[in-house]
Amino acid sequence: MMDKRTEDTLLEVEGLRIEAASQTDVRSVLVDDVSFALKRGEVLGLIGESGAGKSTIGLSSMHYTRPGCAITAGRIIFNGRDIREITETEERSLRGVKIAYVAQSAAASFNPALTIGRQVCEVVVRHKLMSKAAAKARAVDLFRSLDLPNPETFGQRYPHQVSGGQLQRAMAAMAMIAEPELLVFDEPTTALDVTTQVEVLAAFRALVRERGTAALYITHDLAVVAQIADRIMVLRHGKMVEVGSAETILHAPQDDYTKRLVAERNAAVAEYFVATSKGDDTTVLCMDGLVASYRGLPRVIDNVSMELTRGDTLAVVGESGSGKSTLARVIVGLLPRESGKLVFQGKELSAALAQRSREELRRIQMIYQNPDIALNPKQTLLEIIGRPIEFYLGKPKKEIKERVLELLRQIELPESFITRRPPELSGGQKQRVCIARALAAQPDAIICDEVTSALDPLVAEDILKLLRRLQEKYGLAYLFITHDLGTVRRIANKVAIMRKGQVLAYGETADVFSPPYHPYTGLLLSSVPEMRSEWLDEVLYKRQVSVASVVSS
Repeated sequence: MMDKRTEDTLLEVEGLRIEAASQTDVRSVLVDDVSFALKRGEVLGLIGESGAGKSTIGLSSMHYTRPGCAITAGRIIFNGRDIREITETEERSLRGVKIAYVAQSAAASFNPALTIGRQVCEVVVRHKLMSKAAAKARAVDLFRSLDLPNPETFGQRYPHQVSGGQLQRAMAAMAMIAEPELLVFDEPTTALDVTTQVEVLAAFRALVRERGTAALYITHDLAVVAQIADRIMVLRHGKMVEVGSAETILHAPQDDYTKRLVAERNAAVAEYFVATSKGDDTTVLCMDGLVASYRGLPRVIDNVSMELTRGDTLAVVGESGSGKSTLARVIVGLLPRESGKLVFQGKELSAALAQRSREELRRIQMIYQNPDIALNPKQTLLEIIGRPIEFYLGKPKKEIKERVLELLRQIELPESFITRRPPELSGGQKQRVCIARALAAQPDAIICDEVTSALDPLVAEDILKLLRRLQEKYGLAYLFITHDLGTVRRIANKVAIMRKGQVLAYGETADVFSPPYHPYTGLLLSSVPEMRSEWLDEVLYKRQVSVASVVSS
């Protein structure tokens, strides 16, 4: 009979060390002497700031490292075998089947030329675990459990035809379809709104409990990890700071760094409605009865009206697929509106991007959610930030460089970064570069599309403070698209709540979020996770009671 440890332990990591080569051939240590064990049916949460080594450790559990990195020490024992010593053939049969990975950026992970359903089913069909028909049926069941719209036909869509949150859930389905023994979740709910996040977390937890699947859950949200993790490991600079039960880490942390993370999360919850109007009542952008849709789909934007004034921040909030990002595309002209008016500083804008003047394009800029997709990895920061200065303002090369250096100072990056490329930067640094690129055009309004959702709390707070300082200096108007109600409370003085393309509530933030409020607003507020392990069960129970009462009436 096997001893208990061998029988229960699925993954055991011992003395893991991962290094990366730099341009000077001096290796930097990304993960330093990390050890842990993971039992079947157990979830270990990995917490830490950007660059702490969380994703690097998660990828190493599949014996994978990013280009330029290497595992230089330690053992990775999966099912009793050190996977550093298995053959390439064995490795291929392991990944996606026995160990599956849910990446943070679904948009960068899906092939835009193939349907979602084909990509979700690919692993089980290719490894001959299921027939095509069985795989399709299993995919539909997963789409339904992950609360995706029209699950029977959802797989027929292409990645660009769904929202970011829907695509993230589709990626979770792709990882879960083979029913792997180990799941590596790398910020899997970052792109999801709070209401959808509840359903997805419940689906993940059910898979772990019912199938005995083990999981590494990488996240920067302590409240989220509280709902699913049995234990939590806190990481910083590639080293383990402390590890313990979820209850101990969340409510009785020992290390000063862990205490700081917990305090920051508590402060984010306690800090209500700190944003007040700093504008001068000058209307910058007026939306009146906007209607827009994608080919073959019903209206995605349905009679949307709101105003953005100088120096103010208007947050647009709603669940995945509510039309938030589509509204941004309509404003900048990437998706022509079908009807309604869009007036910018007293002049109606053309519906299509190609029909707008260069000056109109300059005055409305956009900061995208995922800097990895938005930034050209082969260009230097001088080229990336300098391009809009050249394109919109026509400045000579010497002035362009001087302006780029000034912008780097404003976003609090060293001037020496001017020769760096995006792969050499952290997530927070890349997002700062996106901000600098938007500022380079000297706009009047900036659309911020989920600009802090992929960042850990400490880095995200720095980005919010930077945006506030820049707004005060230049009188910028922000349209801030987000699903994070904590962010709304801290930066927006006005808010619009959207669902199914329509605006359900609109006004001052304090008014919209104060009772009596719209029932959907109440649902959003009640879905914000709390740092209590029992919170998810309580919310799911309340939803069942609510649905039952509606049916009985």
